[in-house]
Amino acid sequence: MSDDLYALLDVPKTASQDEIKRRYRKLAKELHPDLNPGKPDVAERFKQVSSAYAILSDPEQRGRYDRGEIDAAGQERPQQRFYRDFADQPEGARYYRQEGFADDETLQSVFADLFGAQMGGGAGGGPGAGPGGGSGRRFRMRARGADVSYTLPIEFLEAVKGAKKRVVMGDGRSLDLTIPPGVRDRQMLRLQGQGGPGYDGGPAGDAFVELHIQPHAYFTRKDGDIHLELPIGLGEAVLGARIEVPTIDGPVAMTVPKGSNTGATLRLRGRGVALPSGGRGDQYVRLKVVLPKQVDPALEELVRSWAAEHPYDPRADLETGR
Repeated sequence: MSDDLYALLDVPKTASQDEIKRRYRKLAKELHPDLNPGKPDVAERFKQVSSAYAILSDPEQRGRYDRGEIDAAGQERPQQRFYRDFADQPEGARYYRQEGFADDETLQSVFADLFGAQMGGGAGGGPGAGPGGGSGRRFRMRARGADVSYTLPIEFLEAVKGAKKRVVMGDGRSLDLTIPPGVRDRQMLRLQGQGGPGYDGGPAGDAFVELHIQPHAYFTRKDGDIHLELPIGLGEAVLGARIEVPTIDGPVAMTVPKGSNTGATLRLRGRGVALPSGGRGDQYVRLKVVLPKQVDPALEELVRSWAAEHPYDPRADLETGR
């Protein structure tokens, strides 16, 4: 994968977020594997473009990439390997502490200021004596480890169908993560006990993985439903047809009624996202009548003859403003 994410999307580094989004959508439509079956090189290019967009579409991640804090794969640079290195970063950084002290040395320093480096150090104290006693025992206090946060870009279909992903944490550990079907953008998954180590035998903190869902080339989601704008030909619209329609589970057959128009919406029951309450949402297919790129003389003459004998006003329902 190229180290230059802007070059992958063919946009300048000064491109606005809207320009990056428009460029990605154009490339995604050209390169999507469903539209290029049997072309592994195109599929790989689509994957690279999607990965680049996942970082550049997020202003915070884009800023970190521009500053050299993360590489083209979204991973921390080697000099910032451990989660402690991110303690001073803002909350949106890839790794950050959510609670606790910056490190064990800071914790020891605070304890020393409060209680002295040792409990007892002078004469006259018995076991368990307080400051100034003679127990000679070092003060000990267990503390829970800090929580760490991680952002993970996932594809649209991984979010709606579920997936297995491997997450590389800030300290180099790899964790296997199960993404349940139907997760939402910016949803946080918790990995209990996978955060920073505890202090003096205390329990480890937790790791929180925030999911960033990449947009799909032609599917969009609203709650549990999937929406798709489907181009159909003039003949299919006028005469009706039985056609294949993409769904998140693969193509299915659908009947386009005779006389369908742009904007007509058809429903495919149970073809949407898995719902927490059970069952699945639906898929809504909005039809868009598309004329041939070049209108040949035969079609032109047919339409001219038909229009002369069947006049109608397609804008009759619009308000005239009077």
